[in-house]
Amino acid sequence: MSDNADQNARAPLAGPADPDKVATSPAPHSPGAAPMREMKADLVVIGAGSAGLSAAAGAAQFGLSVVLYEKGEMGGDCLNSGCVPSKALLSAAKAAAQVREAGKFGIETTPPRIDWEKVKLHVRTSIATIAPVDSQERFEGLGCTVIREHAKFASPDTVISPTTRVKARRIIIATGSRAFIPPIEGLANTPYLTNETIFDLPDFPEHLVILGGGPIGMEMAQAFVRLGAKVTVIEMGKALGRSDRAHAEIAIEALRAEGVTLLEGYKATKVEQDGKTIRVHTEPKDGEAWTVEGSHLLVAVGRQTVFDGMDLDKGDVDHDRKGIIVGDNLRSASNRRVWALGDAAGREQFTHIAGWHASVFARRAFFKQRTKADSLPVPAVTYTSPEVAQLGLTEAEAREKHGDDITTPSFQFEESDRAIAEADTDGEVKLIVRKGKLLGASIVGKEAGDLLQLVSVAMSNGLGVKELTNFISPYPTRAEGVKRAANAHYADVVFGKSAKRLVGLLQRIP
Repeated sequence: MSDNADQNARAPLAGPADPDKVATSPAPHSPGAAPMREMKADLVVIGAGSAGLSAAAGAAQFGLSVVLYEKGEMGGDCLNSGCVPSKALLSAAKAAAQVREAGKFGIETTPPRIDWEKVKLHVRTSIATIAPVDSQERFEGLGCTVIREHAKFASPDTVISPTTRVKARRIIIATGSRAFIPPIEGLANTPYLTNETIFDLPDFPEHLVILGGGPIGMEMAQAFVRLGAKVTVIEMGKALGRSDRAHAEIAIEALRAEGVTLLEGYKATKVEQDGKTIRVHTEPKDGEAWTVEGSHLLVAVGRQTVFDGMDLDKGDVDHDRKGIIVGDNLRSASNRRVWALGDAAGREQFTHIAGWHASVFARRAFFKQRTKADSLPVPAVTYTSPEVAQLGLTEAEAREKHGDDITTPSFQFEESDRAIAEADTDGEVKLIVRKGKLLGASIVGKEAGDLLQLVSVAMSNGLGVKELTNFISPYPTRAEGVKRAANAHYADVVFGKSAKRLVGLLQRIP
């Protein structure tokens, strides 16, 4: 998950769209009920999360008539229960960790005292500060008609809600996703938390048990252990399984050193409650079974798309478990009037992907460009300390595809002067290179997500590893690590026997 929505959603306010483009007229829809509003629009957007807001803002500022449906909170999951609150909580936890670690700089402190209510206030304040950018008032100021109701299809070109029927030229489904709840025995009858409820937890957990060792699970594990809870993570496979394995292990060991108990290769088979105790029974792939007892349970085993009650069949919109069936243009395979953006498109589930999807939609729908949703490498960052950032192919994926025809030049932060000065030298930059072409990169360490953007710019614009050597990096910065990893790719060429021989010959020239 990323921290911000696409720039289109945060652009300056524009005047309202042409009022003639939104036609309304009363029409009765049931005896005794208020007349249903009938409308026509250039674009209907279902879902006011990152993708929907970005697309709606862009269309409205182009002067098109836009109807935006949202039955829940404006801003969607990212603002209200995802990126923003999780990073706010992580920041509070990081502050507590810095107090504990101040001694390594010669600064004596007392252990931090955690006020859970004030931590939650910081989380709520972060949300409230950003909320006006995603608010109904802002989007009405842009010219959108915002309807805070559940929307569903009445026909392939018509969307209805309890008060409104809209016939649209184009329809965007951007309904996002929610936490997947696995079919574990007893779970449905046991109180559990998801990302939608954990940030408003009334009482701080004494022992938080987390199902799932992916980015959400591991981020919350570190946050709560730093704030003073006991934390156990149960993961069926490998924690941070989609990241570079060696880099994931560096982050995992850091969490274990801080007190997180991680059970990898354990499947939760049964959950039960005994008074205030929640008990999770596990089945190992190998070894001894564990029963974990805790005060609270967080389910973080993945996400599932949300299409509840949308009558997609009436809209002639084909879909599967992952999302709407779309092509690389994000257009429905069965109804070309319909587009799916963000999590609803069944691809990567990141806020920055939602913003990119809105850009792809605008380019294709309004400017008739042939931009593809999968045309750029997708960055993924787990915001633990150290951060784990991944772009393109991992080393394992590249070797599986190209064998030994790749190189992995790297730079360890223990050689970074800035990292040494900060007493935070864990991690490295690793580039995945084949014949001078960048296939991917993995960075683990402080601010890894920020550093990855240098490689992302290069890969997205067709630049090779050579271009990462040809810029002046300010000293001392961690970003030097990207350049020095790229330099390492050419070390044998620049300082090898042939280069020495050439330099020797050139020195004979007056």
